[in-house]
Amino acid sequence: MHLAHLRLREFRNYGRLDVDFQPGFHVLLGDNAQGKTNVLEAIYLMATLRSFRGVGGSQMIRHGYSAYFVGGKVVGQGEHEIRMYWSVRDRKLSLDGQPVRKLTDYLGVLRTVVFCPEDLNLVKGTARARRRFMDLLLSQTYPAYLPLLQNYTQALRSRNALLKQRILDEGSLESFSAQLVKAGSELVRMRSELLPRISPLARLAYRRISNDAEELKMEYQPSVKKDFAQELALARDRDRGYRATLIGPHRDDVLLLLNDRSAAQFGSEGQKRTLAIALKMAQAEYVTGLHGSPPVLLIDDVMGELDVKRRSGLLPLLERSNQARGQVFMTCTEENWPTELGASLQRWEIKGGKLRRL
Repeated sequence: MHLAHLRLREFRNYGRLDVDFQPGFHVLLGDNAQGKTNVLEAIYLMATLRSFRGVGGSQMIRHGYSAYFVGGKVVGQGEHEIRMYWSVRDRKLSLDGQPVRKLTDYLGVLRTVVFCPEDLNLVKGTARARRRFMDLLLSQTYPAYLPLLQNYTQALRSRNALLKQRILDEGSLESFSAQLVKAGSELVRMRSELLPRISPLARLAYRRISNDAEELKMEYQPSVKKDFAQELALARDRDRGYRATLIGPHRDDVLLLLNDRSAAQFGSEGQKRTLAIALKMAQAEYVTGLHGSPPVLLIDDVMGELDVKRRSGLLPLLERSNQARGQVFMTCTEENWPTELGASLQRWEIKGGKLRRL
């Protein structure tokens, strides 16, 4: 799978951009604030319909304009054309010239894994970041997961809205609780099955990058311990007091341990950064294993943060992608990628929202 063409209109600092890409390793070179990360963000947006920077659509529109367009051609099992238009009043998404009606028909056309400084939130941040990691991975690999997550989220919002009312509608509360239990139990099951599959990959990746410095363990911590329906019923008075649903998959977490100690509490900055990269490497390996072809790898300014030893730990993943005719995009302010990749690089200069092949 690879992105063969990218088209941007009024996206971030790009007025107009049309560029063709081959499979292989692409290095985007340039000073800060020239638009390197914006290219990666556009590719990730096409794959997941969200920004890895955690911002909304209005923040991706070029200053002084009212809408953006992002589109491209993806070559995988056949060719597909993606077109996205976003404004405050209107949003359009089409695949091969047809409006996308169901996200399950769209997600997976372009698969990406992004490595970026924000990944540190996987280790240092709240449980929400780790839940999103699980949710994205399951959405990328199991088409039924996203609709299930959407059903759960909608039922949760509705139940929380009821709990905030002065007079409680008992019938509606029962109905939304039943929906919550049905979707939530399935989410917990799928997350529980994911962790034993992803954990060995993350452990191996961490050992490779850290040179066997510590032993990584990942433990899924569901909010629901046994029976969701029973626990939800027991928590009802507490929910009413807090005016919110206090148990369920929306409160799950993943515990990350280095030598049996919390990485968030006791890990050094270097260990946390290594762990964040290991999690993303595991994501890429898992997606590759399930689909038989590597996702497009987006590596945003990560090499500059790693020492030579840790940098070389990424090499096997990059080399496997290259051998499978995959595609890697890496941003750099200077030429600090692994020298082993030097022969097969395609180098691009980015300056002021302009892209030029070197």
